[in-house]
Amino acid sequence: MRVPKAGAVAAMIGLALTASGCGGAEDKGNLAIGIKFDQPGVGMREPDGTFTGFDVDVATYIAKELGYKADHITFKRVLSNDRELLLEYNEIQFVAASYSINDKRKEKVDFAGPYFLAHQDLLVRANDTSITKAEDLNSKRLCSVTGSTSAENLRKNLAPKASILELGGYSECLVALQDGLVDAMTTDNSILAGYGARKGNEGKFRLLGLNLSNENYGIGMKKGSPELQGKINAAIRKMIDDGSWEAAVKKNFGPDYKSEPAPAAAGG
Repeated sequence: MRVPKAGAVAAMIGLALTASGCGGAEDKGNLAIGIKFDQPGVGMREPDGTFTGFDVDVATYIAKELGYKADHITFKRVLSNDRELLLEYNEIQFVAASYSINDKRKEKVDFAGPYFLAHQDLLVRANDTSITKAEDLNSKRLCSVTGSTSAENLRKNLAPKASILELGGYSECLVALQDGLVDAMTTDNSILAGYGARKGNEGKFRLLGLNLSNENYGIGMKKGSPELQGKINAAIRKMIDDGSWEAAVKKNFGPDYKSEPAPAAAGG
C-alpha cells in the first residue's frame, strides 16, 4: 500500500476539518443563551416564535462578537430561580435575563458587565390612587416572582407587613394585578414599563416612578469562566462605544423611558 506524501495528507486533513464544521465562525455550531420569555421590552417570545427585547439584542450582539451568526443562536427560557442551575449543568452558555449582579449570586456564577442599570419600581392599576410610596404596601397585597431580589428588598427594608404573593413569572403577576388579586407588582422599572406599554395594556396600569433599588444587569456564566467573561466584557464595551447600545435602548423601551446612561466601563 502506498503512503500519501506529507502535502497530500495535510490537504486531506484540511478538507476533513472544513467538512466537519471546524472552519470558521459560521461553523461553530449553536450557542444556547438563557433569556426571559415573558418580559416585554426586555426578553419576550412573541406569538410568531420570534424573540424581542433589549436583552435579546444585547445577547445577539455578544454572540456575533463571539463568532456566532444569528441563526446559530438558540434562546432558552430561564426563570429567576433556575438560572444558576442551568448554567451549572451546561444547558446554556450564558444568561442575559435582567440578571442583577449581587454578592450572593457571585458565589455561584461569574458575571460580565454591568451592561444596564435599572431601578426597582411598583406597577399599580391606573385607577388606584391608594399607593404612592413603598410604605403604603404594608396594608396591601404585592406580587413578585420567585427567586427575584425585588420581593426580598421590600420585605426586609421597605414594607415588612406587606402580603407578598410570589409566582413563577411576571406575566402571571400582571394577570393577578389586572384581576384585583393583588394591589401592585414589583420588579425593575424596565420590565414594568414594558408591560405597561404592551399593546392592549395601554391605560390599564400606572408606573409609580420610584427608585427603590439599583439593579445592575450582568451577563451570567458558569463559575470559573474567565476567558468567556473577558470576551463578553469586550463585546459589551464595543456595543456601547459603537452606538448599538443606545439604539437598542430607544428601540425597546421607547422615547419616554428615562434610562440611566450606559455603564462607564463595563467589566472594568
